[in-house]
Amino acid sequence: MRVAMNDELGAFVAGTPVVVAGARTGTLAGWTFAAKDLFDVQGHVTGCGNPDWLRTHAPARRSAWAVDRLLAAGATLVGKTVTDEISLGLLGINRFYGTPVNPRAVGRVPGGSSSGSASAVAGGLVDMSLGTDSGGSVRVPASYTGLYGLRPTHGAIPVDGLMTQAPSFDTVGFFAPDAARFAALGDVLLPASVGHGALTEVLVATDVFAVVDGVVRNALKDAVESVRAAVARSSDVVLAPDGLAHWCSNQRTLQFFEFGRTFAEWVDRVNPTFSFEVGRTLALAARFGDADVVKPNAVRAAARGRLDDLLGDSRVICLPTTPQLPVHRDATLSEMALACDRIIELTCIAGLTGLPQVNLPLASTADGVPVGLSLIGPRGADRRLLELASLLSVRN
Repeated sequence: MRVAMNDELGAFVAGTPVVVAGARTGTLAGWTFAAKDLFDVQGHVTGCGNPDWLRTHAPARRSAWAVDRLLAAGATLVGKTVTDEISLGLLGINRFYGTPVNPRAVGRVPGGSSSGSASAVAGGLVDMSLGTDSGGSVRVPASYTGLYGLRPTHGAIPVDGLMTQAPSFDTVGFFAPDAARFAALGDVLLPASVGHGALTEVLVATDVFAVVDGVVRNALKDAVESVRAAVARSSDVVLAPDGLAHWCSNQRTLQFFEFGRTFAEWVDRVNPTFSFEVGRTLALAARFGDADVVKPNAVRAAARGRLDDLLGDSRVICLPTTPQLPVHRDATLSEMALACDRIIELTCIAGLTGLPQVNLPLASTADGVPVGLSLIGPRGADRRLLELASLLSVRN
């Protein structure tokens, strides 16, 4: 059994080691995994990336469903990984515990908020890892660190034992360095696909490709053609006739509303210390009330209907995972804020609609910076997406 002891990447939470041996037998026997520090592990405090959260919470009485599931399948947990502060971030920055190294693009951020989980897998410290995805927190680090990553259909994987922030968006996701381990994780964590046949048509989202940087678009050209070739039919489509920015702004309102509800009592009671970015987010979130989410909920329902109609039960949407390369670790606050705004314009698509999305590490720039390509599938077709990911891995 390989255990990550020398963490030069800064991927793992420092302090008391969290090591739990998996079952002796099972499909994942002999493999190691890490879990984002939002997942409960029995006997340990879930720190959520903030010292005051760690200080004011008791050890977990039992482990999260996803952690238990991997342990029962034979995998050994070798540590909990750094997350953006209370998971409110997309770049991988944590002002208290540090920013994990991006092993595939040293000097650039790893993406967040599942930053440590992605860093640990990309750096070869573990075979696989658990993350969470509400607004992009698996898809973004998977893209930035060159990993396979899944945001599942909302509700497909139980969130029991997970510190949730925006319940109508929160999902349990996972990372793997190759398609074989990605598929093995899916076999353990995902429910069986019901009522879904083969994915027979790919829809290339032209409005999404139009808003990304040229370096991203150029890097993905061959990967897009590989996807077209792997599926029987292909066509171009505009996903959001009213504009991606319209979907994005309404998702942000819904998420902010839920952030405020999730953290309000604890913030009021503890008066915790936050980084500037997180404190500003929670201050804004506190302003939203029930009346503010009436229209955004209607927009969400319309977006869900739009994509369900486009996808049917046999189509898949192809789009860039992120609009730009990962920013440098020393980027200014304004540069980071702009990057997050642009990222959410893409990640809101699956987030707002609750659909499954996989990041495929099929491309990179000339100097080796990973560029992720994504596939969004029909609701509940998570396993079909993983099967397509496996097929594409063979072709590339």
